[in-house]
Amino acid sequence: MLLAIDVGNTNTKLGVFDGARLVASSRLTTRREQTADEYGVYTQALLRERGVEPGRIAGVALSSTVPRVEGTLTEMARRWFGVDAVVAEPGVNVPVALRIDYPREVGPDRVVKVAAAVRLWTPPLVIIDFGTATVFDCVAADGAFIGGAIAPGIAIAAEALTAKAARLFRVDLSRPKEAIGRNTVTNIQSGIVYGYAGLVDGLVERMRAELAGSATVVATGGLVGLVQAVATSIQVVHPHLTLEGLRVVYEEATGGAGRRGGPPA
Repeated sequence: MLLAIDVGNTNTKLGVFDGARLVASSRLTTRREQTADEYGVYTQALLRERGVEPGRIAGVALSSTVPRVEGTLTEMARRWFGVDAVVAEPGVNVPVALRIDYPREVGPDRVVKVAAAVRLWTPPLVIIDFGTATVFDCVAADGAFIGGAIAPGIAIAAEALTAKAARLFRVDLSRPKEAIGRNTVTNIQSGIVYGYAGLVDGLVERMRAELAGSATVVATGGLVGLVQAVATSIQVVHPHLTLEGLRVVYEEATGGAGRRGGPPA
């Protein structure tokens, strides 16, 4: 079995693959101060809770936008699972061509999603990840990553709005029935949900034009549920695209091979 770990600025996603099948997944808060042993104890307890015996983990694949946590988790993989983690490195072990100005600047999570998407759908593609930031990744017809766009995430935008406007307050981020809000709560909800749907559709329209007028639009990320029904450009939703990409990266790097792990002695 493969343990895939995607470390984001806000959340860390874990997935367990039995071959090509995702059999368990979970999401936890990214904590920069945790030690390798703390992550190890938590991860093994989480696996058992999901019905997965930790000793069956034969490999670990890791993508991280937080360098400090990346080092901690590679140590955890060695100590608690007895394996060297395959760490996704764009331009090194991720099977995606990077046709952008500065390849070293691209986050590994973006290219990992592309690696998964080109396995699942025929390019050109626009991939939208609704997370801490709302990230658009564009894939040319030949499967190369050619860039994209980064906008503030939905939750960040909502927090900034209520923090900077004295008479506004936090509201539940849910879709209101109508775009015209009749009170402060539905005004804010409309601006966030329908506003972001408009942002998505507008950017996708421009990107499709630059991709010769056609591209499959794939959405993923923890906040995709807020806009998937109102952003008309979204065609496919895949909630675990990054984890799927880590499986692809692991297979490319190892041929699917791995040895049985185990807890520290």
